[in-house]
Amino acid sequence: MALDQARAFLHSVPAANDTLVSLYAEAPLPTRHGPLRAMVFREKGTDKEHVVAVKGDLQGQEGVPVRVHSECLTSEIFGSLKCDCREQLEHALDLVGKSERGAVIYLRQEGRGIGLGNKIRAYALQARGADTYEANRQLGFPDDLRRYDIAACMLKQLGVRSIDLITNNPLKIAGLENMGIQVRHRIASTAQVNPHNLGYLMTKRERTGHLIELPGLDQTSA
Repeated sequence: MALDQARAFLHSVPAANDTLVSLYAEAPLPTRHGPLRAMVFREKGTDKEHVVAVKGDLQGQEGVPVRVHSECLTSEIFGSLKCDCREQLEHALDLVGKSERGAVIYLRQEGRGIGLGNKIRAYALQARGADTYEANRQLGFPDDLRRYDIAACMLKQLGVRSIDLITNNPLKIAGLENMGIQVRHRIASTAQVNPHNLGYLMTKRERTGHLIELPGLDQTSA
């Protein structure tokens, strides 16, 4: 799906409620990417917590490098090779750590929003030949249940005027823009291709228009 199509697809979604989350806690966080600030936002009416790692002062700033990242326990904790999530997260943290300012928003929406248990059930279906989208559908879920109004609300509370979004996903760009966030530029999110994630990456590119480069494969097919 091209970016213009994604924007049209999300055009009718209501604008974000700026009070969906509230800041609950914050503290300095020394990391191997440099000094950051951890800010925990609580989603109102739930016990769900989302976190943003912030570098520098974002208030009133234009073109802030931002990654909106959905949690992926299997890759980020266990080192799964089935996806590129951990590498995308590390790439974003490295980029923000080397920048004057920036933010990595970490949203608690595992498995494209279907939860950890259902994600593992989807993995079992994938092992029998289904792709990631087919597996979701066989379990009775849409292709993608992730939402970006929470991230938009967090960015507005941080006072960001516009962002340079670290992503390959045109739906994420369109989703944030529809919620009132100005996306000035896209920064490609890079990750290594391996035999376990190649089909996953190709499916994302073919099914939802992810702007993913596949080094070696693209040159071979050119």
